[in-house]
Amino acid sequence: MLKRIAMVLLLLQIGYAYADDKTQIDNVLNELHDSAANADMNTYFSLYADDAVFIGTDASEIWSLDAFKAYAEPVFSSGKGWTYMPAKRHITVSDSAQTAWFVEMLHSETYGTTRGTGVLVKSDGRWKIAQYHLTIPIPNAIAKDVTSKIKAMEN
Repeated sequence: MLKRIAMVLLLLQIGYAYADDKTQIDNVLNELHDSAANADMNTYFSLYADDAVFIGTDASEIWSLDAFKAYAEPVFSSGKGWTYMPAKRHITVSDSAQTAWFVEMLHSETYGTTRGTGVLVKSDGRWKIAQYHLTIPIPNAIAKDVTSKIKAMEN
């Protein structure tokens, strides 16, 4: 009986730990979007792991953190940033609670509906973004039209 009670308590504790991790990750992602909208470059890039990768919407945009900083610096220095408002987010934490991945639907005045996906890693007790991938989801009804335009540009 005591073993069962101990097991239940352990499972509850693990469940609370995962819930706390998800809250922390949610906060990191919210801070990412807030700092980008406010052109706060220091806060924005402090949320990334040192070896992070940012993958943008263009096929050529696979940036190391330094390359992404170089891209963002003139934008942020002008006092402008970019605004993506989270609409829906799903976070999964690994069994080890050292890695997590997410998918979030975002809204942008410029691009409309966008999607962010990525991976976070826990380092020194803090969650850091290891990879962020911004995409523009294409509705199936217009996918062939869009992909034919992309093919035409590539030729």
